[in-house]
Amino acid sequence: MSRRRRGRTMTESFKTELAKDLGFYGKVEREGWGAISTKDAGNMVKRAIQLAEQSLARKPD
Repeated sequence: MSRRRRGRTMTESFKTELAKDLGFYGKVEREGWGAISTKDAGNMVKRAIQLAEQSLARKPD
C-alpha cells in the first residue's frame, strides 16, 4: 500500500496570485504564510479548485 506524500501542491507564485486576488497578500508580505487565518487558507483552496474546474471545463475532449 502506497502512502500519499504530503507536500507542496501549489507553487509559490500561484499562492501569491491567489492571496493578492483574495486581498490578504499584504499580511503575507509582512508576516509570512504562517500568519494567514484558517479561513483565508480555506478560501485559497476553494478558489484554486474553482480555477482548476474552469480550466478543465474549457479543455476540448
